[in-house]
Amino acid sequence: MIVYSCHGAAKQVTGSCHLVSCNDRRVLIDCGLFQGSREIELGNADAFEFDPASIDALLLTHAHLDHCGRIPLLVKQGFRGRIHATAATRELARVVLLDAAGLQEEQARRAAEHNRPGEEIRPPLYTIDDALHAFDFFAADVTYGETVAVVEGMQARFLDAGHILGSASVLLEVDDGKRQRRMLFSGDLGNPGRPIVRDPMPAPEADYVIMESTYGDRAHRSMPDSIEELYEAIRTTAARHGNVIIPTFALERTQEVLYYLHFGIRTGALPRQLRVFLDSPMAISATEIFRRHPECFDLGFIEELKHGDPFDMPGLHFTRETAQSMAINSIQGGAVILAGSGMCNGGRVRHHLRHNLWSERSSVVFVGYAAEGTLARRIIDGASHVRLFNDDIPVRAQIWTINGFSAHADQPALLGWLGDAPRRKVFLVHGEIERGMRALQDVLIARGFACQLPGSAEPIKID
Repeated sequence: MIVYSCHGAAKQVTGSCHLVSCNDRRVLIDCGLFQGSREIELGNADAFEFDPASIDALLLTHAHLDHCGRIPLLVKQGFRGRIHATAATRELARVVLLDAAGLQEEQARRAAEHNRPGEEIRPPLYTIDDALHAFDFFAADVTYGETVAVVEGMQARFLDAGHILGSASVLLEVDDGKRQRRMLFSGDLGNPGRPIVRDPMPAPEADYVIMESTYGDRAHRSMPDSIEELYEAIRTTAARHGNVIIPTFALERTQEVLYYLHFGIRTGALPRQLRVFLDSPMAISATEIFRRHPECFDLGFIEELKHGDPFDMPGLHFTRETAQSMAINSIQGGAVILAGSGMCNGGRVRHHLRHNLWSERSSVVFVGYAAEGTLARRIIDGASHVRLFNDDIPVRAQIWTINGFSAHADQPALLGWLGDAPRRKVFLVHGEIERGMRALQDVLIARGFACQLPGSAEPIKID
């Protein structure tokens, strides 16, 4: 018997985690953190809805935290199977998970220092040692198109998803002795036409498709228009002698924005004397990893590499050390500051927001998705004041939201990826239920697809 269940990103955006059972074998696809409001993130400490020790293997689609962030916890609670991923995903996941573990240890230390008598002290979800231990379970790197024997009755093929470096959709072929079924897990799908990674490979034939729906209700703004809006935001802010804060995700978004800043300076669309600060140790490490994996690059980007480093520019500064990051806050104007996290729920960007949100001269430019309950979403939705480090900060800076830079496919791209081939059923995951999911479900049903929104831990028999 084949059974599928969704244990994360079920009728919500984050925490991707899927379980496929075939007879007595159990395989996970992704094991990510829940991100958003404090209430949502506290759910990461809840027990898994399955026994981690019973999982035979894990297939990791890519290295974003909401897809890999609970792997050390899975291992800590008994998982002893093998983890399969592309080489770039494995390298990036190491950086991401060590960074997450370090932040959790630091948050636990601060909470312990300020706890009130009798107040429960929450330990970190996992430590740096836990994160390092998790990498003992990674198998040999998987290449795109390679078929991997996962467990008895299941084999997988990783296909380029075009989302971030090393990202993959996973075609899982399952045989329970009575029937054979092909289950396609989209992972996160990228938008076609991006400058660094290749376009997503179209969905192959499959009986069942488990598909992301983050932007299932809309089309993105065109890339040329988005780039011009980014340049306009920088030019107009510089004319006001203010700073530009760009909350960025360390993987792909940072590198893409760096590329367009490089291109803008090279072509004269941006001033050559522009000072750019990449204030994110994780993003700096990720950028180095990008340079090591040309096998994931688009052909056009490979051509760019022949003419120099497309991530570099005259006024670029990498700031790894805390003291260097703090020094940026003394700059009164003329700086472009890229810092994580993209949703502003943690990281150095919160310090830069504290020093710039109140200033009418400055701008905050959002170039990625902001989940419900995050600081980024509150600012985007028009909050007049926000709370940062126990201070009430007025929002006077100009706020820009440029969704054309999203690393997620929009509705036309999702439909194009899925194609018109018949499927037994499409399961929609990884989206806001009243926005992306419902809208995309309506379109798919109108096109003749059977479409379901799985509930959390709902067992679904695969016929």
